[in-house]
Amino acid sequence: MPIPEEAIREMPKVQLHDHLDGGLRPETVIELAKGQKYDSLPTTDPVELGEWFHRGANRGSLPLYLEGFAHTCGVMQTPDALERVAYEMMEDMKNDGVVYVETRFAPVFHTDKGLHWEEVVASVLRGLERGKKDFGVGYGLIISAMRNMNLSEEMAQLAVDFRDRGVVGFDLAGEEGGYPPKKHVEAFHYIQRMNFNITIHAGEGFGKESIWQAIQWCGAHRIGHATRLLEDIVMVDGKVVKLGTLAQYVLDKRIPLEMCLSSNVHTGASKNLQEHPFGIYYNEKFRVTLNTDNRLMSATTLTKEFTIARDVFHLTFPEMEKLTINAMKSAFIPYGERMKYIYDIIKPGFRRLREKYGLTGEAPYGGR
Repeated sequence: MPIPEEAIREMPKVQLHDHLDGGLRPETVIELAKGQKYDSLPTTDPVELGEWFHRGANRGSLPLYLEGFAHTCGVMQTPDALERVAYEMMEDMKNDGVVYVETRFAPVFHTDKGLHWEEVVASVLRGLERGKKDFGVGYGLIISAMRNMNLSEEMAQLAVDFRDRGVVGFDLAGEEGGYPPKKHVEAFHYIQRMNFNITIHAGEGFGKESIWQAIQWCGAHRIGHATRLLEDIVMVDGKVVKLGTLAQYVLDKRIPLEMCLSSNVHTGASKNLQEHPFGIYYNEKFRVTLNTDNRLMSATTLTKEFTIARDVFHLTFPEMEKLTINAMKSAFIPYGERMKYIYDIIKPGFRRLREKYGLTGEAPYGGR
């Protein structure tokens, strides 16, 4: 039977690819701008501002998509603002049925008013921790370095410095073209030596070579987006006939792919939802996860992303449970904590919803 959207909203979901500065509430942007005397917003009407962000992001280009971040980062320049944004994100996750979230951001964009990187990270963590206490949502914070800056080693050290206070991993983000991951290899070697976690944006705005470098040069444990991995898959009449060595490696090593359906269409990484490679990856048993990327820019929620997967890729309720379990397996928190989420929260939550909505089927043991 069809999966009601309310059941999808109530699902105990897991979010691995969320940008803190891409998910602000329009009302919050306006209030923070007023408090910080930031006068560059295109409008101070919350509805119009939300539409402006989405309209600006939905232009089929990653560089254009990123333009709106000048405003969100522009109002995230004080400890109180950073803490508030993080806290409200946790409330929004609770309202979206998310039980565990890993959010990421680049501290370098939040020093315009003189904050040090450590103050920036500490402020965000205060908001996340307060949100966890008030809303019961688990979290991990990922520190992003920017591809076009020469600060990746400093960001890697910053991430490790906060590993016992809520930072769970290190990321590389920003425009891919002209900024290959291997230019930041020293930062990733440091993270590896410190036994820490790596996720890298790759294969969104550039080809499969970007994914190859992220994994084989930089040791990525997860890949953000990876839409261009399709270039290493031979298709005939809509069917997979051969995997290249990179795609086969990703499949065999169970490297999680952090997929963001709406965002990938907005940035031009995928022409449309129907041609998004998610369906191919899922059917070929790659370890795919569903995520929002930037909730404000893409006007989305994780409920909406799962609803798209239901409507476009005909995902069943057991398959949604499987994706959620695999996302939790792929989180950057310790194994024991991941298992507690799976067996104490996710599986019982899906069981309750099957009974409540009369949905049949259960995710196979082990998932994908």
